[in-house]
Amino acid sequence: MSVIKYLIEKEFKQTLRNAIIPKMIVGYPVMVLLIFPWAINFEVKNIKIDIVDNSKSSYSQRLINKVDASTYFIINNVPASYPEAFNDIEKGKADIILEIPSSFDKDLVKEKKSDVRISANAVNSTQGLLGNTYLTQIVNNFSQEIRGELYPASQKARVPQIEIVPDYRYNKSLDYKIFMLPAFIVLIVTLICGILPSLNIVTEKETGTIQQINTTPVSKFSFILAKLIPYWTIGIIILTISFFMVWLVYGLLPSGGYGTLYIASIVFIIGVSGFGIIISNYSDTLQQSMFLILFFILIIILLSGLFTPISGMPAWAQAIAYGNPLTYFMEIMRLVYLKGSSLTDVLKPLGILGLFMLFLNSWAVVSYRKRG
Repeated sequence: MSVIKYLIEKEFKQTLRNAIIPKMIVGYPVMVLLIFPWAINFEVKNIKIDIVDNSKSSYSQRLINKVDASTYFIINNVPASYPEAFNDIEKGKADIILEIPSSFDKDLVKEKKSDVRISANAVNSTQGLLGNTYLTQIVNNFSQEIRGELYPASQKARVPQIEIVPDYRYNKSLDYKIFMLPAFIVLIVTLICGILPSLNIVTEKETGTIQQINTTPVSKFSFILAKLIPYWTIGIIILTISFFMVWLVYGLLPSGGYGTLYIASIVFIIGVSGFGIIISNYSDTLQQSMFLILFFILIIILLSGLFTPISGMPAWAQAIAYGNPLTYFMEIMRLVYLKGSSLTDVLKPLGILGLFMLFLNSWAVVSYRKRG
């Protein structure tokens, strides 16, 4: 037991003497949580629109004003013809075109309907689809206003109406940052507790100090345990700083309490740091270790449901995602933070995380080749 104590003390001293790691422990979560939620946002806004107003009437002007008042669109130009507007799309000056026909007023008054043309640039399919949806909704709302003005009151009374009252659960403000903040905490813990251990043993291989350890009677289990404990501690510190930052800056507290989050986080931190040690065991150089850990980290992050739902992935990608420990930690973090799930509600993903933890750390011990 005293041997492990001295080995752990050595690892902590090496970590604290490093010029970068102590600063990274504090600075990295602060930087990520201050910048990423604002910069990485999949909400589509500020869509540049060209409006071709062939009608030039009071109704068409009201529709233009309604589009201009939307937070989703910026009117780029009001060209005289559709080819001129299409040229703006080709040059990247506009994202979507709304063409109002010359008979817009007359059709609305006489026919009680009129057609408008929406052309969206679908090179960016998400922006094209959402831009078309937003603009269609604005036009439909305008149509309801005009219908209300043109129909007599007695006639409107006979028209059946259905009122929809939306109730948004768990994120009532529909703020995308609230959805992403728990995921960014997962991202921070994964990167720090996955990458740093992967550089540990291989660094000692390059410097030659590993040979001194190999000539001692220290068991493989004791050696790997002493390597991992400092990173478990770093993971808990980073997690605590992240929780504090999310509360301080965004006012977001976990609806299900911190206890469940810490339990799940500890299990995940132990597992992912074990994975880092495995990479370090199989690498002979620092460059090789960096390449391998970045390769695997990129895959597990992108196939974890961080940005896109797993249900929307193809079957082969879903199979990889469900074999990914990050998927279950991401699920737990969001369930506890946003939905208020308790420990009993997340027992299934927590149990799977526990299996990953045991498997990866057992592999880390077995894969370490002690040579005198």
